Amino acid sequence: MQPIQVPTQWEDSALLTFEQFCTLIHTPQRTVRDWRRRGVGPRWSRFNGTGRLYTTVAETRRWLGIPRS
Repeated sequence: MQPIQVPTQWEDSALLTFEQFCTLIHTPQRTVRDWRRRGVGPRWSRFNGTGRLYTTVAETRRWLGIPRS
């Protein structure tokens, strides 16, 4: 099994949608939704409190324990 890699060229301030995050970590959306409900996983935001869920690349790295080079 390969460790999850966040491309080094991605800026920390870039946004990942919920769907992109699930694809990146190879985890079903249903599982990540359950994590979110239980308070596990990265911090999520919505623009203006509505719409799609987003997280930042920096938050994804923090949650995965990947140091920024």
